[in-house]
Amino acid sequence: MKKLLTILFISASSLLVSQEFSMDILKNMKPRNIGPGGMSGRVTSIDVVTSNPEIMYVGTASGGIWKSTSGGVKWEPIFEKELTASIGSVAIQQSNPSVVWAGTGEGNPRNSLNGGFGIYKSLDAGKSWKSMGLSKTRHIHRVVIDPTNPDVVYVGAIGSPWGEHKERGVYKTTDGGKSWKQILFTNTKSGTADLIMDPKNPNKLIATMWEHKRDPWFFKSGGTGSGVYITHDGGENWKQITEKEGFPKGELGRIGVAIAPSNPDIIYALVEAKKNALYKSEDGGFKWAKINDKEDIGNRPFYYSEIYVDPQNENRLYTVFTYINVSQDGGKNFKELMPAYGVDNGVHPDHHAWWIHPTNGKFMIDGNDGGLNITKDGGKSWRFIGNIPVAQFYHINVDNEFPYNVYGACKTMVLGEVLPIFGKRKELETPIGKKLVLVMVST
Repeated sequence: MKKLLTILFISASSLLVSQEFSMDILKNMKPRNIGPGGMSGRVTSIDVVTSNPEIMYVGTASGGIWKSTSGGVKWEPIFEKELTASIGSVAIQQSNPSVVWAGTGEGNPRNSLNGGFGIYKSLDAGKSWKSMGLSKTRHIHRVVIDPTNPDVVYVGAIGSPWGEHKERGVYKTTDGGKSWKQILFTNTKSGTADLIMDPKNPNKLIATMWEHKRDPWFFKSGGTGSGVYITHDGGENWKQITEKEGFPKGELGRIGVAIAPSNPDIIYALVEAKKNALYKSEDGGFKWAKINDKEDIGNRPFYYSEIYVDPQNENRLYTVFTYINVSQDGGKNFKELMPAYGVDNGVHPDHHAWWIHPTNGKFMIDGNDGGLNITKDGGKSWRFIGNIPVAQFYHINVDNEFPYNVYGACKTMVLGEVLPIFGKRKELETPIGKKLVLVMVST
């Protein structure tokens, strides 16, 4: 009898184990947000409707696009059904703000990054999106719209850092995205790190090409494919800037460029080279001179290397990197705009996106690893946007307690511990500047 019961028990257990799991069991379960509270995540691109700056669009590294129509008070996700959630560039057609372009795939290639699937276009202010091609570019860092002819759009594709491919460089459409032409290409390892347009001449563009390759154990920034290129005819012809025009000799890496809207003859270039330096042109890009090679121009140029000029003041410029530094004398000297460490100003270090109002230089928006911040007094005070929930988790784990705790290793420097049954939440701060990548729970 004992043997019979044992056989029956084993048989029943085998039947239970061998049953196929059906997703129907979970069909009525809905996910809910359990944290971390008050945290956001990496913001990669910002654009605002200039005729109504209450309307803002924010692209994120892995959380799609978020839109506000209340000046940043309330936000809603508007890019949730597409093939990717990684955004490299958001651009509004200012002549008709209902038209919005989204280049996918974040453009700052650290060892953990999210790929994209080409470029998308919305005709109804983000309610719906249509894929407009370029899916093999993988990472699009810049989208520039011709203000005089919105059917003309330029795309700066940085490409994938993990492999060599030809679908990178500068692309142009003249029919609103129906077809594209590759108008600048250097080699299969090089993509477009920056792309800007002269505000007074839409046929003049400056593109920076960047040769780079990432492996799991190594990153190579720089090569023969890197350089600055200028066109005066909408991309039909390009001229490379070399040491003859005042650029450094030798191999170049990543380069960021900015043009002064109030005086487009003033152009700045943040150049990664044997000696990283800030260069300046005062004649529209024909001749260049080094003006600053101190460390306060920016660190880790492969990761940041972006610079912006105040629309009303050609001598005030911002370099965007681990910190935000500002110069008041045309780049000769920089100082920290707002502290990044050991302070409680709501501004997270590691900055990736920057927007300045075209007629009010005191109104700026900063996108960083921790989310979004807004200032309207030139950076003296900042408002942190805490309701864009796009925190990036490297790893999650649970323990065996009742109720159980959930642990998350978060890029935004917080280890969130959640007691889901009672809804209690505890956040364990980690040292600023440290990223948690693994959580192990002792049992």
